[in-house]
Amino acid sequence: MTISTVSSWRELDDAITRASRPTSPRHAHSTLVFRGLARTDYSHVSGLARLRGDYATLERHLIRNFRKYAHREAPGPTMWDWLALGQHHGLPTRLLDWTFSPLVALHFATASWPDDDALLLAVDCQAAHRLLPASLGAVIEREGALVFTTEMLAREAPDLDRFDGLDGGSPFLVFFEPPSLDERIVNQAAVLSALSDPTCHMEEWLDDHPDLWWAWRIPAEVKADARERLDQANVTERVLLPGLDGLAAWLRRYYSPDLAQQDEREGGASMDGIAEPVRQQEGSMSPSGG
Repeated sequence: MTISTVSSWRELDDAITRASRPTSPRHAHSTLVFRGLARTDYSHVSGLARLRGDYATLERHLIRNFRKYAHREAPGPTMWDWLALGQHHGLPTRLLDWTFSPLVALHFATASWPDDDALLLAVDCQAAHRLLPASLGAVIEREGALVFTTEMLAREAPDLDRFDGLDGGSPFLVFFEPPSLDERIVNQAAVLSALSDPTCHMEEWLDDHPDLWWAWRIPAEVKADARERLDQANVTERVLLPGLDGLAAWLRRYYSPDLAQQDEREGGASMDGIAEPVRQQEGSMSPSGG
């Protein structure tokens, strides 16, 4: 599937509407999840992979020590609850942040780098879950759910070793809702994804399943129009990042639109706000040279 370039806010809105139409009688609403990138040369690389080197071997140490030193927190009883908590606070994990809301994803795609083209990605999570191993597929089928909860995942994969061992040599992708740790997660309609191989990048999975996703390149002039529409609709930092930090970020951007902070640690993908600058080729989700 190629990346489509939109020429207006209306064209983008219509494209999202067409892609979001339910295709299954099991779900009355859209089965898509969205992710926004403020620059098209950012990639969907996990925080864990950004450590580089033999990062996969570091994963268990990161999680073990995070749980040890954050023992006063109570995100939930499962390892997946702790993994979501770590992701929420910047721990390098294999998880990526998504949202059920295209407007939330567009906020993160348009809140910074106003002179650069942005990217909006959508993945059909229902279709992705049809590719799950039988045991995990049975869990979500039995619940009749669109995405997993942490408890549902823990039934068949109480830890990452068990999770990775289910793939049978072909990495699979799961989407799950994090626990409602705070208003930020709730307001952003947050969803997390996990690949069953920490060394497999999202771009690789997307290239292997081109019929399960849509992507739209948003030129800078369309990005500016989308940003104005989002501000009018109150889809802003003040709402999506509740608290004084979000309020200050909204005021800084709103009153200095030509000086929007251009920091690689901001304006990247939904929720995590950190993106890896890797050049992508038009029509492919893979990083160049990868």
